Amino acid sequence: MVLAGGIRVSDAAFAARCSVAPVARNSVKAPKVHAQDFRTTTNREDTDVIGIIEGKIITEHLHETILIRDGDKHPDPARDLARIVVVERHGKNGNIATGFVRGFGLQAGAIASTVCHDHHNIACVGMDYDDMAFAANRLSEIEGGFVVAQCGAVLAELALPVAGLMSLLPFEQVRTELKNLRAAAVSLGITLNEPFLQLAFLALPVIPALKITDRGMVDVTKFELIR
Repeated sequence: MVLAGGIRVSDAAFAARCSVAPVARNSVKAPKVHAQDFRTTTNREDTDVIGIIEGKIITEHLHETILIRDGDKHPDPARDLARIVVVERHGKNGNIATGFVRGFGLQAGAIASTVCHDHHNIACVGMDYDDMAFAANRLSEIEGGFVVAQCGAVLAELALPVAGLMSLLPFEQVRTELKNLRAAAVSLGITLNEPFLQLAFLALPVIPALKITDRGMVDVTKFELIR
């Protein structure tokens, strides 16, 4: 039921809906990324990790020892340590930043989004670099939105072609696609009720305690990039 001004809205009101002229299209100008872009170039095994607090936009600043193997620190599903990356998508600098996050419960695959407050770059979390690259590149193809991927295939997606933030679909269809996205995320092991909403705020570097932007991990308490 929908009410407007205290009056029940009739079906006739919905029948009068019309399409909106397209604006803010083709906003995703990210470089094509590859699996090797997500490797960590560091020799420091003590690792700053974003700790998710479910239902909150603040995070914990965790420290974990992640061993370096073959020149990289790898995601570890057994420890709930997923790779997180932010890819600049406005065609300004092509930055790609990497880090680690705990709290998704992810066991395989990747999720990616262009709803990434407030810069709205591409944010991606995953256990497999190939799937992460696939998901990020898929966002460029659909002009932004949400993607869940595994084994080089899309499990679910919702295109948001208006600035990478809004859909052109009727809300009924958007609702269905969002349910499909949540189900696909759960199939990868994700335990969060709203994984894409949590992901959106992991790149907001004004809310404590540890966040990530296309320039790197940010200690919000100190307002410093972590080197």
